[in-house]
Amino acid sequence: MAIVTVYVGLDYHQDSIRVAILNQEGRELFNRDCPNDVEAVGETILKYGQVAHCAIEACCGAADFAEELERRYQFDVRLAHPGYVRKLKQSPDKTDCSDAFLLGDLIRVNYLPEVWLAPGPTRELRRLTRYRQQLRQDKTLVKQRLLGLARDERLQGPPANRWTKAWLAWIKQHPDLGQHARWVLQQHLARLESLQKEINAVEVELEKAVAGDELAQKLLSQPGIGLVTAVVLRAEIGRFQRFRTGKQLARFCGVTPCNASSGKRQADAGLIRAANRELRTIVLEAAHRLGRQAGPWRELNQRLRQQKKSGAVVAAAVANRWIRWLYHQMVLVETATPDREAAEKPLTTPQPMPSVPA
Repeated sequence: MAIVTVYVGLDYHQDSIRVAILNQEGRELFNRDCPNDVEAVGETILKYGQVAHCAIEACCGAADFAEELERRYQFDVRLAHPGYVRKLKQSPDKTDCSDAFLLGDLIRVNYLPEVWLAPGPTRELRRLTRYRQQLRQDKTLVKQRLLGLARDERLQGPPANRWTKAWLAWIKQHPDLGQHARWVLQQHLARLESLQKEINAVEVELEKAVAGDELAQKLLSQPGIGLVTAVVLRAEIGRFQRFRTGKQLARFCGVTPCNASSGKRQADAGLIRAANRELRTIVLEAAHRLGRQAGPWRELNQRLRQQKKSGAVVAAAVANRWIRWLYHQMVLVETATPDREAAEKPLTTPQPMPSVPA
């Protein structure tokens, strides 16, 4: 009896997973809900034939499910880019049935817009870095509330720059603060202190997490890169070799210009919109630091400023060229010390994103 080759689309939900199974001709063999359980989904798929590829839309929890499905059943599971998949739909209607079918059909015709399935340790490191970012955002929000309170109370004449010890002592002892305003101020300051302690604790954990990581240690040895920058680059980029060129990595980091050319008109429209915001912020901050340090990046910074370029344009240009240079340095490290997980599972070379129909 001939073994049927099937293609599978998985629409992931917290409680259930919609499973669509298609044969090589695109005929639908199965399209129903299954419990959110690796064994239930795997056994259901195996009833219909040998799996060629599975596609699952990238969302919260999907990566862990995909990795477990690969490990237990040796399926080739690929993560789909949710934004591009949405644009590829030819109908405004949205149902779990049609979503799962579309994923299965896209993987069948090799037209699936993929995103990288990061290994477990990389996803764990991302949880730490993103938790720290959440704490930083909370701290910024508390600071804004505290400054709003100061404006509301019309406090004038601070003796020093904001958030220095002298400024904090001044605002704590200001005689014009009302009774309740002073109490609220004390709550904000206590919250700031608590958040800073939490951030410090996370940074200690980050240092432990990358203590034995060759790539992270190499990043730390680069000029202008501290612990947070190195760990965010390591967590969000993962392995540099999954990019074919430094230009592709720069685009992933969001520091390349968005092309706005037409005919003979050659122009750009600022930085590309689609990017990891935290990663772009980290790279731009590193570019600002490098522009102040002696070396080729400072020379580039000064040369662009002499051409009357704005500070934002200069920082973006330095970031773009620096991340391309860093790509080649890190690829050499990865080649010399291959990652253990990468050796167990070959890296998927990123494919060009398919053009999206209007």
